Amino acid sequence: MVDEAKLNEFIGKVVSDMGGGVGALLSFVGDRLGLYKAMAGAGPMTAEALAQKTGTNPRMIKEWLASQAAGSYVSYDSKTETYTLPEEQALALAEEGSPAFMQGGFQLLVSLFKDEQKIAEAVRTGRGLSWGDHDKCLFEGTERFFRPTYNANLTKVWIPALEGVEAKLKKGAKMADVGCGHGASTILLAKTFPNSKFYGFDYHEPSIQWAKEQAKKEGVADRVTFQVAKSTDYSGSDYDVVAFFDCLHDMVDPYGAASHTYKALNKDGTMLIVEPYASDRQEDNLNPLGRLFYGASTAICVPASLAQGGPGLGAQAGEKKIREVVEKGGFTRFRRAFQGPVNLVYEARP
Repeated sequence: MVDEAKLNEFIGKVVSDMGGGVGALLSFVGDRLGLYKAMAGAGPMTAEALAQKTGTNPRMIKEWLASQAAGSYVSYDSKTETYTLPEEQALALAEEGSPAFMQGGFQLLVSLFKDEQKIAEAVRTGRGLSWGDHDKCLFEGTERFFRPTYNANLTKVWIPALEGVEAKLKKGAKMADVGCGHGASTILLAKTFPNSKFYGFDYHEPSIQWAKEQAKKEGVADRVTFQVAKSTDYSGSDYDVVAFFDCLHDMVDPYGAASHTYKALNKDGTMLIVEPYASDRQEDNLNPLGRLFYGASTAICVPASLAQGGPGLGAQAGEKKIREVVEKGGFTRFRRAFQGPVNLVYEARP
């Protein structure tokens, strides 16, 4: 017999998820139209004032603000009929350089809804969906989603956690960033360690072109080289460090990537692997963070690997599987260098 209380509880959860789904879309709209930026630090505002400030329609803005207030993204004062973007929410929704900035995640989610037919076909057939065949909104959203984490952790926490790597980079080293995408991590490293040379590789040509232009804008083009290449055939040798930021798990041939990296490193080199936080046992990942990662993995990571006949490790591969990949590539030393709430950082040595 159906437990009515449990059914009602679950329906409530579904309704909440539906509200979150449409809320993600409207947050993306707020980002696109500059609504959050207009509210940040401005204090209480009426819908009419926000519409005038942003050149938008007052009636639509009133409805958008009501939705935002219902989701606690903005606060509402019924006496004055004004809305305020609290400072904490502004850090996540309006300040692009903030380590808590989350708008890239909403952009990423919206891109997946645009690709819903492709994703459904990938789930039905198992033939996969290549990274480059997604809506272009995914590429920018992914960079914006990961960039705050890199800004907060890459050079301040992750690099120092590795054996001798920070000293090498300060003195002058040679480092490759494989699967670099738009190059946010590569450029950050180049800005932090001006004595070193950095090489970003990605098989997706539009992302490499974006990275090249960004390197020029950031003033690091003299010490950063971006090239179109696969993880199994990128050029160069005698690297001090080769990094894989949130990408090894969705590669077509992660074993081949590890093997190629082993050959490309010098004898005292380091393979740096940053992966989404995951336990080896699926039951330990059945939580809100795991739900997000498994969801993204279903829509992006596993299809990207399967599209070219890869193993489909997925975003929740876990340490045991990553160790297996690295050791089959020839590495003899492997350790978890750092554990954060969202990422795991691994260090592999020849």
